Amino acid sequence: MLLDDTSAEFHDFFELHYAELSRLAHLLTGETDAADDLAADALIALWQCWDRLRASDHPLAYARGVVANMARERIRGAVRERRRIALFWARSPQKVEGPDVAAVMDVRAALARLPFRKRACVVLRHALDLSEKDTAQALGISIGTVKSQTSKGMAELERVLDVRAVRT
Repeated sequence: MLLDDTSAEFHDFFELHYAELSRLAHLLTGETDAADDLAADALIALWQCWDRLRASDHPLAYARGVVANMARERIRGAVRERRRIALFWARSPQKVEGPDVAAVMDVRAALARLPFRKRACVVLRHALDLSEKDTAQALGISIGTVKSQTSKGMAELERVLDVRAVRT
């Protein structure tokens, strides 16, 4: 099958960046199976506007933003579903004394505790080694917000992971 220039260009983009976009989705959602689906869905969305997108300066930053937005929507949907299930099965409110420090925590579990924007900033900056500028572009936020969210996210991760180290 012969590909026209546009199709070939998108195919090259796909081959070059699919794994990274899937990894980003995995780190944001913590779900291996969903990560591949999110990356594929994001690339389908990119293909639909590829003529316009390929002329842009940063198509990869746009792709990362699409993955981040899709991951955020998936997480929000899961949270809503858990709330509905909890309301359905709740018989009486249960008191929680504090965080379950005895539970085994790894970095992914600690990341999952962060709010989405902090998690996205930490993952893009440290796991994918993006610059503050590239992270800001991918998430559609200012560089200052990237700096503050990354700093706060890292501080929260250190606090959560230090608690684990002390208990072990």
